[in-house]
Amino acid sequence: MFGWTLDEDQSFAVLDAYVQAGGNFIDTADIYGRRGNGMGASESIIGRWMAARGNREQLVIATKVGISPDRPGLSRAAIESGVADSLERLGVETIDLYYAHEDDLDTQLEETLAAFQELIDAGKIRHAAASNYSAERLQQALDLGERDGLARYVALQPHYNLLERDYERELAPLCVRHELACLPYFGLARGFLSGKYRREGEEIDSPRADGVRESYFNERGFALLDALDEIAATHDSSVAAVALAWLGAQPTVLAPIASARTPAQLSELLAAAGLGLSVAEIARLSSAGA
Repeated sequence: MFGWTLDEDQSFAVLDAYVQAGGNFIDTADIYGRRGNGMGASESIIGRWMAARGNREQLVIATKVGISPDRPGLSRAAIESGVADSLERLGVETIDLYYAHEDDLDTQLEETLAAFQELIDAGKIRHAAASNYSAERLQQALDLGERDGLARYVALQPHYNLLERDYERELAPLCVRHELACLPYFGLARGFLSGKYRREGEEIDSPRADGVRESYFNERGFALLDALDEIAATHDSSVAAVALAWLGAQPTVLAPIASARTPAQLSELLAAAGLGLSVAEIARLSSAGA
């Protein structure tokens, strides 16, 4: 949201509230905020915020390369120039977790992994990770990294939530076998699982609203909302917190990723960290979203 639907002051307010609540992991990408304020807008806002607060050493920063319209793909040249720009915008010497934002079938995996390893050796990144990879390609990348001494992906960021379950078929078992941390994006299904969308209700002011209606306004989606409503009421919690708590309870999931537009929204999301769902509640939600 930073640099897109939130300006700098609003972004700083959310980031301040997040850290004050105990948060320390921030996920961004070189293209985030591009539609609002140009390439790297989110990274630049986060960088200025860290500089203003002097808190870089207390944070884990993840960003991504690979789908920028200025330098698409995962060639060595694209990665080298991409990391240089991200480091400058973030105002840091090292990126903690650097993702291949999307698999690049036109570049050899060896070239991509060698480029990431060079960044690790140079101290520009600490770890490399993958996002939007098929199980087959991720397996190939892991095998190459281990066999040839190239960068080994340590985490996967897939599209995964109560309504998007493809991850469970092939990628989740692979993450178990290789001890990869899963940090899923769209944990709230682009906002549908926040509970703000209903069968009949007011128009939602969100740039994602049309896509949400097209994808999730169906009997399956609303049946899942009914289950979330009941469980949220049992725990005196929010629908969003319950949806994220389900995701956090899944095998291999280290932490779900979600975005907030205000400190109040953030507070609802952070409640998921302390919300313990019963085995029966997890099973009910799994069944409703299947």
